[in-house]
Amino acid sequence: MRKLRIAILDLVSQGPATSMWARVFNANMASIMPQVIAAWCEQQGHEVHYLCYTGFEDLQSELLSDRELVFISSFTGSAQLAYALSNVYRQRGATTVLGGPHARSFPDDAQRYFDYVLGLTDRDLVDQVLRDCAPHRPVGLHLSASRQPAEFPGIEERWKFVAATLEKAPVLKMVPLIASLGCPYTCSFCIDSTIDFQPFPFEHIARDLRFLRTKLKRPVVLWQDPNFGIRFDETMDAIEAAVPPNSIEHVAESSLSILSEPRLRRLQRLGFKGMLPGIESWYDLGNKAKTGRRTGEEKLRQVAEHVNLLLRYVPFVQANFVLGLDTDQGEEPFELAKRFSDMCPGVYPAYSLLTAYGEAAPQNLELQRAGRVLPFPFFFLDNTKAMNVTPLHYRWPAFYDHVVDLHEHCFSWRAIGRRLAAQGLGMAGFINAVRGISSGGGGRIRYFKQLRRQLDEDPAVLSFLEGESAELPSFYRDAVRQKLGVMWPHLPEGRLDYDVHAYLHKHEASHRLQLTPRSSAVL
Repeated sequence: MRKLRIAILDLVSQGPATSMWARVFNANMASIMPQVIAAWCEQQGHEVHYLCYTGFEDLQSELLSDRELVFISSFTGSAQLAYALSNVYRQRGATTVLGGPHARSFPDDAQRYFDYVLGLTDRDLVDQVLRDCAPHRPVGLHLSASRQPAEFPGIEERWKFVAATLEKAPVLKMVPLIASLGCPYTCSFCIDSTIDFQPFPFEHIARDLRFLRTKLKRPVVLWQDPNFGIRFDETMDAIEAAVPPNSIEHVAESSLSILSEPRLRRLQRLGFKGMLPGIESWYDLGNKAKTGRRTGEEKLRQVAEHVNLLLRYVPFVQANFVLGLDTDQGEEPFELAKRFSDMCPGVYPAYSLLTAYGEAAPQNLELQRAGRVLPFPFFFLDNTKAMNVTPLHYRWPAFYDHVVDLHEHCFSWRAIGRRLAAQGLGMAGFINAVRGISSGGGGRIRYFKQLRRQLDEDPAVLSFLEGESAELPSFYRDAVRQKLGVMWPHLPEGRLDYDVHAYLHKHEASHRLQLTPRSSAVL
């Protein structure tokens, strides 16, 4: 295999960033898989240029013109930037590869703009791309492994890429680690709901933690597991055996169902400073919140009590919710969310809008079949800028009235002050205050208010949301152009359009093929 000049881009930002929160935190959002691929490529003897794009780099100067192969990792929200970058590199003669959540969610569209589109990715799949390294146009190859990799390079083998990204973090420097892949839960809207839960060898966890203590005085680890600690005791045993208790700080996303008080005491002893439980809904998914069949008011009381218990042991708690689920109706889900914020003043509430990511989740087939998925450009599919699913029980103006009211309640100066008072002036309080007044709170309030005004003032916006017109209103098009900046002219032909029902069409074609009698197929 000849030596290749390779670029690997991890797109954390959708374009140039300006907010205070992005400056503080974007570098901490680096993905592990681009670093893994970079390590695999170097192990094969290739020359690798790795970049985690946080929105503050000069992309034009970073785009090396001599690259022969370019891997780009992208969430769907940054897909338009990924498409523009692929176009630039292809024009320079490079072969381009897309990986990450967008490649898994919208492979058919991505194949129009990349030579390779990777689903589940292991080393054999990467080696196949390295050996081939050929343009595939006009439609790229869609490749996927049968399962997630059983293991991959540890933090020592990835350290040069991790360190380069940590240098961009001005205050908080978090090292991405992972202890498992997949998820045991079956949330119908989640990309991991169909991926079997798969823990990594616990000795690898211990080795990573021991190495970190040789590089950083007091490391902060961000566990990127879809749901951390499912095999709780074994995971904690591995951490405890590897490093002295509380010598490393940890932040992890987990479910309330596994966070009993004895386990919280153990987490506190081992140095866990942040937990991000997924509550999601007041009417569903009780298995994650450990509330069983309790819903509404009853679930609120139990969840609030449990989350306040977390705060006694873990200083930073973010509670995750999804707005616009089919179980939501009327004012009650929003009022319950407001009351939760009041009952748990030290908790940061994170609200996502229900989003259907192409092939990412089983429920998307039914949503597409029902004609409820809207053709928003990928740029808006980041769980916050747009809800691309027509709500079952709301008209759009009423829905966004509730969204604005909820955010104004939870991110008012009074709420930010109460959160800061509950958490004190430490790192947790600082993070929540910055986030509340920046893009996470104040920025979203301004955006949702602007969108709500558009519903009254621009008939094209409401017509688009109601599914009466497929033409993208200028309000949305201008937002993409402004964010992409100098990369906007490099968007390939087709720009913002795609087949919103591609998953359904593929599923139905496959089903028809399975039902075709063998004799007919021969004829």
